[in-house]
Amino acid sequence: MTRPCQVTGRRGRSGNTISHSHRRTKRRFEPNTQSKRYWVPSLGKHVRLDLTPAGMRVIDRRGIDAVVADLRARGEVD
Repeated sequence: MTRPCQVTGRRGRSGNTISHSHRRTKRRFEPNTQSKRYWVPSLGKHVRLDLTPAGMRVIDRRGIDAVVADLRARGEVD
């Protein structure tokens, strides 16, 4: 099981694989999570986050300091 995106909260979903004969079997749709390390100037250290590309775009828009402040308020980053 993959880890959820720490910024957007995206998790895996379930669905069906449909074969050529149209038989359905269960499968998982996993998010594209990647482990990424960011330098956080306000903390003076690096922080490793599990993110989807959408989460990376959120960090680009809002800034790493604002995102890490929200994560610390939720208790996800120490």
